[in-house]
This record gives sequence, structure tokens and C-alpha cells, in this order.
Amino acid sequence: QTALTYCVVLPLLYLCALLLSVTSVGAAANKQAERNCSLTPPYLPSTAVNTSLQLQQLREKMQSLRISAYIIPGTDAHLSEYIASRDARLAFITGFTGSAGTAVVTQSKAVLWTDSRYWVQAERQMDCNWELEKDASISSVAEWLMSELPPGSPVSFDPFLFSLETYQNYASYLESSSLHLEPKAVNLVDVVWGDRPPLSSESIFRLPDRVISMIFFLILIVHLFVWLFNLRGNDIPYNPFFYSYTLLTLNEIWLFVHTERVTKDVEEYLTAHCSDPLCVQLKPYDSVLRDLTTYIGQPGVKVWIGTEYTNYALYEIIPQEKLITSTYSPVLTSKAVKDQTEEQVLRDAHVRDAVAVIQLLMWLEKAVPQGNETELSAAEYVNKLLVSFPVFLCCSPSVETNRRLTVDEMYLVDSGGQYLDGTTDITRTVHWGTPTPMQKEAFTRVLMGNIEISRTVFPSGTRGVNIEMLGRRALWEVGLNYGHGTGHGVGNYFGVHEWPVGFQTNNIPFRAGMFTSIEPGYYKENDFGIRIEDIAVTVPAQTKYGNNYLTFDTVSLVPYDRKLIDIALLSSEQLQWLNNYYMTIRQLVGPELVKQGLHEENDWMLKNTDPFPEFGSSASICSSSLTLIALAVTLFHSVD
Repeated sequence: QTALTYCVVLPLLYLCALLLSVTSVGAAANKQAERNCSLTPPYLPSTAVNTSLQLQQLREKMQSLRISAYIIPGTDAHLSEYIASRDARLAFITGFTGSAGTAVVTQSKAVLWTDSRYWVQAERQMDCNWELEKDASISSVAEWLMSELPPGSPVSFDPFLFSLETYQNYASYLESSSLHLEPKAVNLVDVVWGDRPPLSSESIFRLPDRVISMIFFLILIVHLFVWLFNLRGNDIPYNPFFYSYTLLTLNEIWLFVHTERVTKDVEEYLTAHCSDPLCVQLKPYDSVLRDLTTYIGQPGVKVWIGTEYTNYALYEIIPQEKLITSTYSPVLTSKAVKDQTEEQVLRDAHVRDAVAVIQLLMWLEKAVPQGNETELSAAEYVNKLLVSFPVFLCCSPSVETNRRLTVDEMYLVDSGGQYLDGTTDITRTVHWGTPTPMQKEAFTRVLMGNIEISRTVFPSGTRGVNIEMLGRRALWEVGLNYGHGTGHGVGNYFGVHEWPVGFQTNNIPFRAGMFTSIEPGYYKENDFGIRIEDIAVTVPAQTKYGNNYLTFDTVSLVPYDRKLIDIALLSSEQLQWLNNYYMTIRQLVGPELVKQGLHEENDWMLKNTDPFPEFGSSASICSSSLTLIALAVTLFHSVD
């Protein structure tokens, strides 16, 4: 199976892009590696990028256009979470390569806003041309602009890189100071970026029939947008996307794409099982504004868009009287529910992915105690291991951050793959030595949160935000918590973070057939961190009295680290769920390990899925049970 791996094993202590804390060892290293602009001359680490030339050229262009400030977000024209190197404008102008941030350049200042995940990274990568604002909110950027610019100053941006919501938020904040938002269709960073990486020349390709449940024509009727075409590309590393727009009307289908990358086979596929004008009409990618304007100019036309992922450049050409909006387009809400074939092949992908993760965990368990492995050697092993699938590795540690792996620390393994039939995402936290009581309790409580969400039964149509606290309750009971989200949707050889499914306030209600991650965690600053992440699918639940209820069925199939589980904290229901889950791993992954001749790995899996004693044997009364007993006693005394 072809796959793309977007994350590999790394010690938890150095996952700066993922965690809210660093270790004391990492903190000491950071002090030596960060810039110090208060010195004369300033101290800059070797990782800092000289941005003087690009800033000078950008300011000259701004001056010629009479622009007072230019806003540079870290996304692309499709508001993607992950972007291609040619869209890394924020990195080019600032030197900062983190995945989240916004830059503003005026004639006298250059400032980057980013969140706590990237503060250390920014201080290592930016030179002293730049100031760092430790915030990521639009309000913070707007307040800075209002404090720096006189009323009436023009503030410019590329409208393709702003969502409608982003534009409206900026406009609302800046209105009080009379600053003018002026979109410029030509991106000024692109103008000064002399060696901007080219567009990928790889051809767009279609998914094989075995992962598609319906013929193409039916997909056009039932599903929507690029996903409906069952086409993929390689425009963004480790994400099977290609740049495109689609206009779907009652009698026409327009696909705006770089037509030179459409093969004859794909072109024939797009026009099969249809009759003109229902055949897909290929149009140049850069003609979207012109052709959409022409279409909108027709009488009686109305255009439906999702405000969450439509860029402002497209929105602003649609007259208000012809506009219909919803938070999410029917594209996203339809794609969120997998059909039977999509669900099955995504499950199959997780079985194969479990084989790879089990191989990795077994090797690390044997190799690390010998004291010779480092981050880089572990990454090299992953490369060799996953070549057999094959896969392509990214997110490797660098020579600068390389460190020896030891048995004295907690390690977080966040991995995933892009397979032709599914996208996987799984996190396991392990310890190869003797965990402290605090580490063991924290891990168990994170596991309890994972299980409580996974086993819960809820009415179809329930929003994830309404059950999210189940992932935190066991931690809250002892005063612990975590600062990230509890889950996100996942696609079929598509996005690893696929909106709008998940547990946040702006996610859509759960329906059967939706895949989501469940990933509570805990991070103790300067010490250790934990996350347990599984992918689960919503399935109908059999209840005694009611219908139309759902629960989760976990499709990630890798055992948790046994030495970190304190079964005395688990309830009988949690232990039963855990043992049932382990039985599922044996039934589904065991045959695949044997089939591939991985008998040692199969023995490892069997050992690590050995059933735990159920409640009533060695396990003691859990905290929730004690709470119920205490409540009963209280009520009894109240009656007296």
C-alpha cells in the first residue's frame, strides 16, 4: 500500500510543535539557542534567518502602492492547515517555519504573532528585524495596528489568504480607528520572492475503484466538490491534495484546476457516465474569479457558500442579493459521513497501520534500554521499517536537536499515515523504565478519559462539545487538565484533521459514520507529558428502550503501555471496555501479523493485550464508585 507518514516517533520532551511544555533539559538548551537582541551587537543563533533584503524589497513595494501596513497570514488560497513550500510566505518573510502565525510589516516595524507552541521556535529562527508578540488572536493584531498607525491609514492583505470570518473580524476591530482594509489581488510577498518554489508538476490521479462505493455519476449526485471527483494530488507535502475550485450548478460542473496536470485517463474518467453539459468542464485554475463573475452576472443566479472555508477574494465578488451562506458548505457536512465502503477501507487501513506501529514500539522497547539509540537513529529505523509499505518520512529530528533516548523518561509517539484507502492518526505514550507514581496515575486518568468518551452512548445529533468533558473528568477529579482539543475528524486518504467533525463548539453534531480522534492528555511543565489518541467511528448503539442512539467504535488497534496503567483506578466498566478492546486487537491485528510473518511482533502483541483482572478481583474501588458511596452516605444522614 502506498502511504505517506506525516509524523514519527520523537521524545515527548522535544515535541515543541505539539506540547505546551518543555523539559528542564530542553529549556537550558533553548536559552543558548535563542536570539538576544538587547546585546550590542545582537546575538543570533545559527538557526536565525537574515530577512533584511526581503523586508527592504517588500517595504519598497508597499511604499510605491501607498500601503501603511501589510498583513501576511500563514495559510494558502484554500485556507489549508498544511501548506506547500510555494505558499510558505510567512516563513520566507520572517524566517519562522511554524505552522501557525501572522506577520505584519510597516515601514518601521515587523512583528510576528504566534501561540505558545512556537515561541521558542520563533526566538530561534527570527533575526532582530522582527518583534515577537506572544498571542495569536486577531484582536491582538488589530490593537497593535491601531496603536501604531494614524487614523485613515490603509492596511492591505491578499484576499485569497483571508477567510470571510477573518476579514469581518479585522474590519470590526479596525472600524473604530478608521483604518482602511484594502485587499490587493497580487500578493506582495510573491512579488519580492525571487526564487519562489514552483507548482508541483506531478499529475492528478484518481482513487482506485476498490475504495469507491459508487460509480462516478452517482457520486456527483450524492456527494459534492473535489472529494466527489475521487481525485487526489501531491501539491502539499504529506497531504494528497491538489489546488482546485469547483462550481456545481443544477446543470453544469466546472473544475478549476491546473489543466496541464490532468492526464488523458483522468480527463476521460471525468467525462464518463455523463452527457454534456453534466460532464465535468475543466477550466484554468487562475480563471476562477473571471469565470465566476461571468456566471454570477446571469439573471436569477444565487450562489451558496460555506463561510468557514471560502476565501474573501471569492466572497467579495458575489452581490449580497445573490448570496446564500451557511457556516459549512454541504461539501464538508456531506463528506463528514462515510459510506459503507469508505468506512470499511478506513478500518482496513488502521489494521495495516497498527502492524507498523507495533513493529516500532517493539523495536524501541528492545533497543532503547541498550543505551545506543538517539532520535536520529530511531527516525532512521522508522524509515527502514516503513519502506516496506512503502511510506515517506517527515518530521524527523535534526542534528541540532538530536539526543540520546533513555529509559528514564516518558515518550510520546505520535504517528500516522496516508494510505490509498484511509488516513490514520494514533498517539501512544510509553515508558521503558520505572514510571513514578505520579506518571502512572496521570497516564491512567488520561486513559480513563479516553475510555469514557469511547464507551459513552448518546442521542444521534449530539454535539461533541457536550460530551467532551468526559475526557477530562478523571483528570479534573485530582486537579489536572490539558490545554488542547479532545478530537478532530479524519478523512479517507485526505485530511488528517478533517473539519467539521470533533469536540469543539464549532463542530457539527455527530451522526453515524463519522470518524473522529479521541485524544485527552496531560502535560506537567518541565517534567513529562502524556497523550493517548485513537481514531473512532460513530456507530448505532443498542439501547434497552430507545432508538437513534450512537456510540464510538475504536478503529486504532495498538495496545497501551501496561506498566503505566493503574487498574486500581479503573471502574469495572472501564476494565471491561479495555479487555474487549484488547480482544478486538487480537482478532483483527493478529492475523495480519501472522500473514506478514511477524511472529515475534505477534507474541509482543499477545503479551501486551493479555486481559486485565476484572473488577472484584484485584482491582480496588475506583474514585467514581467512592464518590457514589459518599453521596449515598450523605443522603442517608440527610434523611436522619
